[in-house]
Amino acid sequence: MSLKEVGGSEFPDVDIVRSQSQKLQEELEMLGLKIKHHEDNLKFLKTEMDKMDESILQMQVDLGKHHSSARAQENNNLSPIDTERQTIENILKREETAAGLIYRIKLRYGQQASASPLTNDVLGVVATLGKVNDDNLSQLFSEYLGLEIMLAIVCKTYQGITALEKYDKEGMIEKRSGVNGLFLSIAKQPPGRYLVFCIENLRPYTGEFVADDPQKRLALLKPRLPNGETPPGFIGFAVNMIYLDHLHLSCVTASGHGLRETLFYNLFSRLQVYKTRLDMQHAIPYINEGAISLDGGIMKSNGLFYLGGRKNTEVKFPVSSGISRLPADVVEIEKQLKLMTWKKERLIEDRKREETLLNDVKKLFINQKEEYKKYLRETALNLKQVLERRS
Repeated sequence: MSLKEVGGSEFPDVDIVRSQSQKLQEELEMLGLKIKHHEDNLKFLKTEMDKMDESILQMQVDLGKHHSSARAQENNNLSPIDTERQTIENILKREETAAGLIYRIKLRYGQQASASPLTNDVLGVVATLGKVNDDNLSQLFSEYLGLEIMLAIVCKTYQGITALEKYDKEGMIEKRSGVNGLFLSIAKQPPGRYLVFCIENLRPYTGEFVADDPQKRLALLKPRLPNGETPPGFIGFAVNMIYLDHLHLSCVTASGHGLRETLFYNLFSRLQVYKTRLDMQHAIPYINEGAISLDGGIMKSNGLFYLGGRKNTEVKFPVSSGISRLPADVVEIEKQLKLMTWKKERLIEDRKREETLLNDVKKLFINQKEEYKKYLRETALNLKQVLERRS
């Protein structure tokens, strides 16, 4: 407390007291305005999320009606082998793998599995996240990638990685948590090494996409001979021959990237597809990142050739049912649904951030208010002591 002497008596410096008191009041008012600002933001975010929930629900109803109708129509013309079911069954047979365990959980608990910390960030296994047009391509792509990658688990974020495996303070794997803990709970040995892709950590393709293509295929530059023509037998790029569910085409990552430009671009890159081994061999000078041929030829980008007879790969991509193009309005609904879901996730993050900021400002407000009260008490006490001495 600043004091000054007037006529031998000590009085509080009124100007300083008034100035300090006003300063503390203004700081309190400013913090109060910040609290109201964050509270208003939270109300706005809640309103927007409620609107999105209504829109998402309506879109899901509309899509449900379409798919129910499509299934009813398709059931009259099913192929003998349900390849998607077969792929999952072949994964389940591999009980010793993390992929087999993940799909056992998904089948046993259904929608409840999405609420489990262990699986709620898991998109699936590589083999289940794309389809191809025929069994030959399925065999080729699966053999090219190899069983270990086909069985790799795919997570959206790093949070999914940390849920699958935890470590103690010494950096050792905690055997009774994550995937290891689940294996032990069913009296089985943990799977050892297994692969997991984290989509948000994959470097995405940054080029253009094929214009007006519902599948969002990548606009990759085709190999060109000196005369400007493509090499004989060149069919296309493997990454563009993967058929994706429309819900996986965009907004899988926080930055809006889909599986084609993240996961499958990292797996296949610019892998070229040719009709025959002979076509592939003639095109070697124009192949930078590997090639395969429909008659079984496989060449890696580092000059590694696969020779010998072809393997019968069990875990392979499902074959597309042939309905690769949904009606335009359905495609648009699914696109909007994914976009809306992605925006809702961003709103949830914004809400968490606003709640944190609001809590921080409230703490500051309480501390500032206590400081103001303390200042007033000390000022009043000093004034009382001065008056008592004068009397």
